[in-house]
Amino acid sequence: MNRPVPGLAPLRHAIDGVDDGLVLLLAARTHLARLVGRLKAGAGMTGRDAARERRIRQRAERLAVRLGVSPEAASRLVALAIAEACRAQGLESDLDQGAVMAAGMIIPRMDIHDSDSTLKPSHAWLRLLPPPKRLAPVVRLLPMPVQQHLLERAMARVLAGPIREGALDFMAGRRLGIEVSDLGLRWVVTLEGGRLVVVNAPAEATVRGTATDLLLLAGRLEDADTLFFQRRLVLAGDVELGLTARNLLDRLPWETVPLGLRIVLNRGARLARAARAAYHASS
Repeated sequence: MNRPVPGLAPLRHAIDGVDDGLVLLLAARTHLARLVGRLKAGAGMTGRDAARERRIRQRAERLAVRLGVSPEAASRLVALAIAEACRAQGLESDLDQGAVMAAGMIIPRMDIHDSDSTLKPSHAWLRLLPPPKRLAPVVRLLPMPVQQHLLERAMARVLAGPIREGALDFMAGRRLGIEVSDLGLRWVVTLEGGRLVVVNAPAEATVRGTATDLLLLAGRLEDADTLFFQRRLVLAGDVELGLTARNLLDRLPWETVPLGLRIVLNRGARLARAARAAYHASS
């Protein structure tokens, strides 16, 4: 008989949770891919997009290298997810890069109007998306340097306009904490050399909220005043610094954020809100 190894059981239990999360994420991705297939069919598109699949694999490989994971393993994992998506869309294995239904016709530009009606809590697939707190153990596996790098890049893109115009000069030498309560993540940021950076120092003031509420704020589906009034966002610490940061959130020039990023934030926020409603409805 194998003797019990102290500390082994909890680690294996955590691995089981990660495995469950992988399957849930695969199911969610497959359902999203099925919706994409319907949109493509409605626009007269058929077949697979080789260029997009290549970009997906390359992105996974780059992320794997940063995380110390084999890029080949990451590429194989993504390839399995793509294959399952193709199965859900009823696609063959050949890559025709999205040929049109009628030869010689140009694929029309698709204007997809995103609205809450497309993501209703009653949609069964939304209930497959795990709440952020269940993903916390997986997210926290990201090394702190990687977290800092991703956050600094995101802030640089979203806040490029305000930084350039000096709206964030009040952050020079000040330290503002950002806490994602359900993911157990916390960073402290300051303004150094004309850019926002993550520092290893105590925060003077902290903005705390769930991943969904912070995403709703970033996607401009909720305003800061409403979230703070409803206590879905909480300020702690230096009142003056916290209020200045809150006022900045309300005045962010949304039009200066790159269009592609605005679309991603907005649609991601809608998905997160609908998934949260579906989860609460089923619990």
